[in-house]
Amino acid sequence: MKIGVLKTDDVRPQLATEFGEYPEMFAALLRRQDPALEFVTYEVQHGHYPDDIDEVDAYLITGSKTGVYDAQPWIAPLMEFVRELHKRRKPTLGICFGHQLIAHALGGEARKSEKGWGVGVHSYEVQETPVWMVEPQAQFSLLVSHQDQVTALPPDTKVIASSDFCPFAMLQVGEHMLTMQAHPEFTKPYSAGLMELRKEVFGDAMVEKGKESLTNDIHASAVARWMLAFLKSAA
Repeated sequence: MKIGVLKTDDVRPQLATEFGEYPEMFAALLRRQDPALEFVTYEVQHGHYPDDIDEVDAYLITGSKTGVYDAQPWIAPLMEFVRELHKRRKPTLGICFGHQLIAHALGGEARKSEKGWGVGVHSYEVQETPVWMVEPQAQFSLLVSHQDQVTALPPDTKVIASSDFCPFAMLQVGEHMLTMQAHPEFTKPYSAGLMELRKEVFGDAMVEKGKESLTNDIHASAVARWMLAFLKSAA
């Protein structure tokens, strides 16, 4: 399987040397489940798109510090591309910003949450158990870093997982798009470094609480298996 990564941001230079860019994080996560996976990166934040939508088997939209509602010139073309992916029923994953953008582009809404920032390890309750959820579990935890959330669902969307903090945490649109607010590609050291780097934004108390949460288990490997099983089921 060849996955096209639609890259919507750069890792901060202070962290990139140690942890790599987002496509490298996703490749490391998913290749632990399937070493044969191929990846192609498209710098959509700089207007780089595939010449042919079918030159890859599936797409993955990364996270970004940008909001889907921001007046950045590259966001509207990306929303149009998402609508084309939806029209063509192309298997697609959306992570954090990608999760929000897919919802926003297809008739839902994403905006800043009144609940503020979420950082560190967050836990979610599974609301539905689709066939692609191999080795299903009732609850899972992942690393997060977000203030924006999906606040209204697009048509033909199921809520797969939720929490009190993030009611629309994992969504399935039709049979071909799976999105999630959390970051399965993050590692705990990267999360700790990001929190420290953004302490002025998050505040000392939130960073301290977020770092304390890093002692909790995360289920990135299980979610990676779900992601790949979903893409294969949608192909």
